Amino acid sequence: MEMEPELPLRITVADPPPAVAFAVQRGRDGLLPPTRRTADEIVFDFTVRAGERGGRPNFLGEFAQGTPADRFVYVNSGTFAGQAGSRWERRAKVKLSSITREMIGAALADPGAVLEARFHGIGRDGGPACATVPLLDGGWRVVRGG
Repeated sequence: MEMEPELPLRITVADPPPAVAFAVQRGRDGLLPPTRRTADEIVFDFTVRAGERGGRPNFLGEFAQGTPADRFVYVNSGTFAGQAGSRWERRAKVKLSSITREMIGAALADPGAVLEARFHGIGRDGGPACATVPLLDGGWRVVRGG
């Protein structure tokens, strides 16, 4: 049986609210801290396994949440990101469904490439973004390294 390739992903939280912790959810209750954080953005780098199911990409591994038909990654904030005493307990859902075979192929063919999605870190109520977040810059895209 062939192993699914490890696909490098990057999720960037643009313009995050100040003094709010963010982390990518790993499995049911694990947390991945940011790769880097500035006042303007929070960046997470990780991998998922890129498989196929029913002729469509299927993402597997500890960061892929949801059903095969509706895979996503949770970006947690506030207490859900391990920030004790925060007034926020939220999760933003970053959908993987718009990632195409062509994008996967392009990212895997270039050792310095990652698939990146960006979303605005502040929700309509002024707190951290939550629920299914709209992606910026036209959605997932292949970008060069770091």
